[in-house]
Amino acid sequence: MKIVFAGTPEFAVEPLCRLHEAFGVCAAVTQPDRPQGRKGVLTPSPVKREAERLGIPVFQPEKIGKEGAFLASLGADCMVTCAYGQILTQEVLDAFPRGVWNIHASLLPAYRGAAPIPRALIDGLRETGVTIMKTELGLDTGDMLLAEKCPIYDSDDLGTLEDRLSRLSGELIVKAADMIARGDLPLQKQGEGFTCKKVSRTEVDFSKSAREVSCLIRGLSPAPFAYARMGELMLNFWFAEETACAEEAPAGTVLSASPKTGLVVKCGEGAVRITELQPAGGRRMSAADFLNGRKIQAGQRFDQPVL
Repeated sequence: MKIVFAGTPEFAVEPLCRLHEAFGVCAAVTQPDRPQGRKGVLTPSPVKREAERLGIPVFQPEKIGKEGAFLASLGADCMVTCAYGQILTQEVLDAFPRGVWNIHASLLPAYRGAAPIPRALIDGLRETGVTIMKTELGLDTGDMLLAEKCPIYDSDDLGTLEDRLSRLSGELIVKAADMIARGDLPLQKQGEGFTCKKVSRTEVDFSKSAREVSCLIRGLSPAPFAYARMGELMLNFWFAEETACAEEAPAGTVLSASPKTGLVVKCGEGAVRITELQPAGGRRMSAADFLNGRKIQAGQRFDQPVL
């Protein structure tokens, strides 16, 4: 079976590799090189870099929706998409006789849309998963071929959960491709679901529960970050964990700030211990290293965001 693969970020690299190993990918489609960093250096996507390493031809259309004829000319049986980042048209769908199949990092129909992994963490879910679905014109509404669950641990942040889901995606798409090649397609229609919005850098509201605060911080790390201010000091948070708290204090109050105890902050319910952070303009470090010589003291309070 001849397969075209469309994807862009690091998350899509493992599925690309697994598919190429099992079936051979005849072409990779990815987003055009984009400027990155302060100098705006044109940078290829992770999928482009990996495809070139594997010797797979790479195509980078500005608008894939207009490339139906070109894609059809590749003579592929199907296309697999994974976090590609562009909307497909009916012309593109019609270019592949065995269909276009999408790897989606949630248990559909929940968490359709662009940010299923951070949203699952932020919402405090205990499990998520990967779904292989047949692509149609609706947003992640196509019939499902395969799905598999993945636990979410309290030690997870966005980076570690993405890594596990990427590996699971690689395993699942190989199974799905084998089924597609055999014509074994026990498709299941989706029920009613909901679409999640993209995530953005977010100021922590410590009036929420410790569970909500820790989930927000973990769900936005290593990017785009949850942060908090204390006067002119701004901190990006890399990781936080819930901790027992019997003290009465306003939300956002620093309960403890020493290299030994770490940075413990009161929440609306309970407290969180910040274990890793990054001062604005500084580097990532442990809370213990940050607190060495810093003038944050117990009793000080983080500013509350204006809602």
